[in-house]
Amino acid sequence: MRALAPAKINLRLEILAREASGYHQIESVFCALSLADELELVVGGTGIRLDVRGADLGPPERNLAYRAAAAFYQAAGLRAGVEIRLTKRVPAGAGLGGGSSDAAATLLALNEVHGHPLDAAMLLRLGAGLGSDVPFFLSGAALALVWGRGERILPLPPLPPAPVLLAVPPFGIATAEAYRALDRECPAAGPVPRVLRLAEAGSWEGLAAGAVNDFEAVLFPRHPLLAALRDTLAHAGARLARLTGSGSAVFGIFDSVEQRAAAAAVLARAFPHVRLIETLTAEEPSRHALG
Repeated sequence: MRALAPAKINLRLEILAREASGYHQIESVFCALSLADELELVVGGTGIRLDVRGADLGPPERNLAYRAAAAFYQAAGLRAGVEIRLTKRVPAGAGLGGGSSDAAATLLALNEVHGHPLDAAMLLRLGAGLGSDVPFFLSGAALALVWGRGERILPLPPLPPAPVLLAVPPFGIATAEAYRALDRECPAAGPVPRVLRLAEAGSWEGLAAGAVNDFEAVLFPRHPLLAALRDTLAHAGARLARLTGSGSAVFGIFDSVEQRAAAAAVLARAFPHVRLIETLTAEEPSRHALG
């Protein structure tokens, strides 16, 4: 079975509170992209085998796709037996949710190929245990309001697809590192967060007006390149330009592919060491399983 694992960007990301447990409460708007990893699952044999192409992601046992498979087989009470061939196209450590999407696609594909032994609620519990972004990808939504630890999701009507330019620096940022910086440098009780009105999520203009990412305040001073990329995207005509997640990727959403191409040319000249990826926002809920 083949499955796609789409990337995401955060059109809005506010960190509302830090729990005593160390977890953070968030409010965010997630938007899926056409950029996606591809997984091929071959059921059979003994154990879980992972073959990653396109990136060096370290030991297989630490990979979220591998861990998702292990969690699935344990929860389903089945003997593990699958080979996962993962082709990486989504940059790792960039705030694009690639690993979480791989985990969600693995859970959904294994559940389908084994005859749906787990219901949606169990899959959601497994996903939330693997990572805070996994529930969004399990939902299959193209656009969604996400809050809590990431497990509460309100799918929103998808907007017309828009051209996106991703600027990916030659370094990643660990999510845990970003949260530690936020905890150190931001007061425990910050300003009252701006309430997102659902009507704003009905248009690109409304989403742009409410765009924010709380990580920018602590990460941009540490990594000035990120601020320069965001500002260059905005000056090149992006209607919305922000850091996604905890970085390190920065994105711009444009009105046309021509405008995006012109912006890409500007960034390529100014930042030749930065990887540029042209993609689109997703128009419809994602279909992980391709058969």
